[in-house]
Amino acid sequence: MLGSDNIILVLSALLLAFLVLFIVSDRQSRSRMGLTVRSLDKAKREIDRLVQHDSLTQLPNRRMFNELLDQTLAGEQRRRPERFGLLVMDCDGLEAINEAYGYTIGDQLLVEIAHRVREIVPMQVVVARTRGDEFIMMAGADGVDEVFKLASQLVSGLRQPFRLAGYQLQITSSIGIAMYPEHGKTREALVTNANAALYHAKGQGRDTYSLFQESMSTVVQEQTQLLADLRQAFDRGEFTLYYQPKFDAPSGPVSGVEALMRWVHPELGVVPPDKFIPLMERLGLIVSIGNWALDEACRQMALWHSMGHANWTVAVNISAQQFSHADLIHSVREALSRHALPPQSLVLEITETTAMRDTQASVRVLQQLDEMGVGISIDDFGTGYSSLLYLKRLPASELKIDKGFIQDLNADAQDSEDAAIVSAIIALGRALGLKVVAEGVETRAQQEFLTRIGCNSLQGFLLARPMPADQLLETLTASA
Repeated sequence: MLGSDNIILVLSALLLAFLVLFIVSDRQSRSRMGLTVRSLDKAKREIDRLVQHDSLTQLPNRRMFNELLDQTLAGEQRRRPERFGLLVMDCDGLEAINEAYGYTIGDQLLVEIAHRVREIVPMQVVVARTRGDEFIMMAGADGVDEVFKLASQLVSGLRQPFRLAGYQLQITSSIGIAMYPEHGKTREALVTNANAALYHAKGQGRDTYSLFQESMSTVVQEQTQLLADLRQAFDRGEFTLYYQPKFDAPSGPVSGVEALMRWVHPELGVVPPDKFIPLMERLGLIVSIGNWALDEACRQMALWHSMGHANWTVAVNISAQQFSHADLIHSVREALSRHALPPQSLVLEITETTAMRDTQASVRVLQQLDEMGVGISIDDFGTGYSSLLYLKRLPASELKIDKGFIQDLNADAQDSEDAAIVSAIIALGRALGLKVVAEGVETRAQQEFLTRIGCNSLQGFLLARPMPADQLLETLTASA
């Protein structure tokens, strides 16, 4: 499918070709020639507008912003430099809304975000949309306090709910700030340093802003190097699977394992998934590596079956991109067939948000997997946007309670809000005939409370940590 920039270029070329033919055919008519020149001039102005503006929000695009920034910097170099702030802003939570409500709603929300930003910032501030959920701004200022005030207004303003298409939608924003001239005197330096400050703001928990400091450059360099290493990691065989056992409540026996991907970096050691999974998605590697993980998990479980553990199941996490890929059913069928693993021994974990992204499409895919005999687990349950109506339609066999609801449970758990949510999820699972698994169990109090209210299976550091396949049997035997 053509991108918006390519569509604009194609339309521009067709428009110019039409006008040239029109000029040639009417060359003898002076009155028509005048009309044609005016039409051509109008068409050129419209093409220039399209090329320099974002087609969705109508804000300046990256190309136009770069030109304006370069012009500003060139002017400052000819006279006494004046300070201004460069702000790079990301909309946190937009991807989750895209997955839950669809990209049409997401695009409409982006338009509303652009309107709100323009209402917040003064007219003289240049605002552009550079990609996806990213905006960039250039704001003149006598001092950094003025830029801080603007950033604070943006963070606060975008925190307020958006009412759109009958939904109340909420996002937050993260902003990185670089000041001219102290944080850079070129476009490249200012943008790089503002992005470094943005990464720092995200690392502070998002919904905030951060001013560039020299120490932040190291983070950007590390991120760039990690991306470069990740492109070669698969070919070098640096990915492996760890397995974390799941226990029948309260403490066993083991009913199965969850396969968890790990990247064993030659210099950094084991890189945690939250560091490299988002990078794999950005690079477009998540589907191919996800298929490798699926195949490897089936191979390992078939081996464990041959060693006398035929009642075990293996759970494999399926990313949103992999779930929506046309070859998912084929990949699952091939992995099971290749390793002669019974379909009921495989459980695919789909996040609640992914399952709700396009419910009709999700139901079709999950029904095909269910007909094959594969188990379906709705992961991170309680964090998404499920309705009971759609949940009833999904052919799931398991609900997995998000560990965020488990971590604060204690001896007095029955009186907490998290305890009420967990109890409700377990009651819902029972009503729908689903097995309920709690992940992130780390204390005896959590173990006892979850067992008492009827949770079927427990998973967490209290019982067993994720470990390489060759350590699992030995560890379980030693702890028995």
